[in-house]
Amino acid sequence: MIGILGGTFDPIHHGHLRVALEIHAALGLDKVHLVLSARPPHRSAPRATPEQRLHMLQMAVAGESALVADDRELRRHGPSFMVDTLRDLRSEYDDKPMSLILGMDAFRGLPHWHQWEQLIELTHLVVVQRPDTTTPMNATMRQFLNQYQVNLPEQIFQQAAGTILMQPVPSLTISATKIRMLIANDDNPRYLLPDSVLGFIQQQSLYTF
Repeated sequence: MIGILGGTFDPIHHGHLRVALEIHAALGLDKVHLVLSARPPHRSAPRATPEQRLHMLQMAVAGESALVADDRELRRHGPSFMVDTLRDLRSEYDDKPMSLILGMDAFRGLPHWHQWEQLIELTHLVVVQRPDTTTPMNATMRQFLNQYQVNLPEQIFQQAAGTILMQPVPSLTISATKIRMLIANDDNPRYLLPDSVLGFIQQQSLYTF
């Protein structure tokens, strides 16, 4: 099974990387594709260019065989819709099980995604749960969860797509917004992101205003 973790990665940081590795280990995944959102349709434009963000992502995963820097959304024209990315991955991996890794906030916001109800036809959904946190859902998402939820990780290996697994992971609260703010205020963001990525940010003078 492969995992898919999408994001703007503006910049990539240890929070993203630890979630990917935690899910990789917990579910015994073959690989986790970190899919860079080139043109995110549901949020403001990233500060760094797609090429800069891809370069940081590639540096962050260098030497880690479990993680793949996936640039397919940069190679595709138009808005970066996850449903299109999953169709592309499905054509590549055929009937192999796939799991889209989502935070709880992203899961709650799925009805705002393009063709969101088709996601479950293409992949499993693995929803990351932080310890001691609860997030209320609206009726639509409660019904969606009740329809597709399974309780054991091994259950998602029995078919290519179509289930939702709530997966606990250790808490590591880091945000790209905080990193950008630290850099803009000339504060030190070291240890929140890989040193290679921080070096590139400093070289390119990213996020300084």
